[in-house]
Amino acid sequence: MFEQLSFFASPRSGPWTVSQLVSRIRGTVEADPLLMDVWVEGEVSNFRQAVSGHCYFTLKDAGAELRCVMWRDTARRLPTLPADGEHVLAHGRVGVYEQRGAVQLYVDNLEPAGVGALYLEFERLKARLAAEGLFDEARKRPLPPFPRRIGVVTSPTAAALRDILNVLSRRYPLAEVILSPTLVQGEDAPPQIVAAIEALDRREDIDVIVVARGGGSLEELWAFNDERVARAVANARKPVVCGVGHETDFSLADFAADRRAPTPSAAAEIVVPDQAELRRRIAAFSARLDGLLREQLVAHRLRLDEQIRSLRHFSPAVRLLQARQQVDELLNRLLIALQHDLSIRRERLRGLAGRLEGVSPLATLERGYAIVRRADDGQVVRSVTQVAAGDGLRVRVSDGEFGAQVGGGGAGDAGPDQLGGTAARPVGGQPGGEARGPGSPGHVGGGRAVARGRGGGDRPGR
Repeated sequence: MFEQLSFFASPRSGPWTVSQLVSRIRGTVEADPLLMDVWVEGEVSNFRQAVSGHCYFTLKDAGAELRCVMWRDTARRLPTLPADGEHVLAHGRVGVYEQRGAVQLYVDNLEPAGVGALYLEFERLKARLAAEGLFDEARKRPLPPFPRRIGVVTSPTAAALRDILNVLSRRYPLAEVILSPTLVQGEDAPPQIVAAIEALDRREDIDVIVVARGGGSLEELWAFNDERVARAVANARKPVVCGVGHETDFSLADFAADRRAPTPSAAAEIVVPDQAELRRRIAAFSARLDGLLREQLVAHRLRLDEQIRSLRHFSPAVRLLQARQQVDELLNRLLIALQHDLSIRRERLRGLAGRLEGVSPLATLERGYAIVRRADDGQVVRSVTQVAAGDGLRVRVSDGEFGAQVGGGGAGDAGPDQLGGTAARPVGGQPGGEARGPGSPGHVGGGRAVARGRGGGDRPGR
């Protein structure tokens, strides 16, 4: 299984030095895994403790002696240091001290030989349960962050219970403690511990279970190395924290538990949060939340201002004001166009009125002419042949009209005709008869009528 060392396996060109040989022996010894973890039983002799705190002694029996070294840290953990002649059980590794060429045991644990059988039983149970997977980390359950009810398995008179209650009241007074009392040492302790664990595990209101006991010797703590207790801890549905003994004490219940605590007080600290730390975290979260809210408010306020500006830009009110302004401008342009068009039409009307006035009969009347119509049928008299003596006439002048009567001879007479007792003469070449108005030549009225010829002067009628 192991390669056997032969100092003569290969020829050397020269002899070994002492250092080379001792170093080769040391390498061979310290490479052997069986010598890295050994228990040795023997009698202590030549025990001495150096000023540095390290301890040097010899273990011997009837057939041999073995030098031993125990470092200061290991010696401090021992309740008492051994004395010459005591029968002890030492655990450690085998090494070689090259300066002296001595094989020695580096001890990391030392106990009276009477307790050695318990340690051997402890190691045997530990190996068997570990092989079953009872201590696997994969089956460890997480602890609840804020437990409401904590089950405690310990003696009601033990100092461990007071320590747990003091820690819980200081760190997390909200938690309620449910005690499941039991013996914690002696032959009757293991079944009671199992029953106490199972009683708490059946309750639905329990969040976590603490199995605790104060410090003591290996025999006093042996109840927590019982296989039944270890299996009860491993099979519990609720998470289990084991705080048994002191920091240097280990039990099978520690390995089976979901969390191991060095002391009962430490177990209480593990299962609950610290209210002071919670207050600090809450204050930090509150400050962070306040900062985030302020940032969100500033961001939303800026976004709101931007949306308000955008809304104002696209607001119907703004468009309505712009439309009103455009309407005002259009109305103004319309008024200007209408006024311009009206002026053009007015000037055109004036021109048409002037032209109309130029051809209007009224304008002719204004110049002293008259329109003569027959009174019976209203026809305009354009010729003397259209009237006869005694016919009634209507004479229209510029400021009105009046009646008249044809006098004298009949139509077509060469002699003077009588008009209203006044002679009337035809107008040469004129298609109709015209009479002068008052105050002008040819005035009709006062018994005289004058007809104006085309080529000659006025001729008075009779």
